[in-house]
Amino acid sequence: MASQSERQWHRRMAVQLFNSTWDLMAKKRRTKDEDDRMIHMAHASRYHWSVVGGPKEAAIGEWQISHVYALLRRPEPALYHAQRSLEVCEDGGIGDFPLAYAYEALARAFAIAGKTRLRNACLKLAKGAGSKIADKEERFQFIRDLRTVPRVRRR
Repeated sequence: MASQSERQWHRRMAVQLFNSTWDLMAKKRRTKDEDDRMIHMAHASRYHWSVVGGPKEAAIGEWQISHVYALLRRPEPALYHAQRSLEVCEDGGIGDFPLAYAYEALARAFAIAGKTRLRNACLKLAKGAGSKIADKEERFQFIRDLRTVPRVRRR
């Protein structure tokens, strides 16, 4: 079992890495090195949350990893981590915004995988879960984020 100071360190690292990943996700033009750093930081944040967080943090961490891979147009790991996010929510009885974002991650991953029907089905599930987000501002942010799920590109 980690000591209190170790737990505090893991929490600081989890938050710092999550926020730094988010900063790179928001960046319009990233270098290859920044893309790599974004992947590694998202995984590292998720690891640190596994030490000090609970199912909610795990679901959010898996969502972020999926989103990173979706931004990089890598469908297989995006789908894997989106599914893990949903599994954590289901196994932990987590609803509200983590569940809505798990469906959003699946819709986004299916979109970049070229799976129109699955994208649309998950988008519908995301909208339903999103309408149940208790906090008004979180619900509004979710609706804005949902609008960024790409359409399937025709090849």
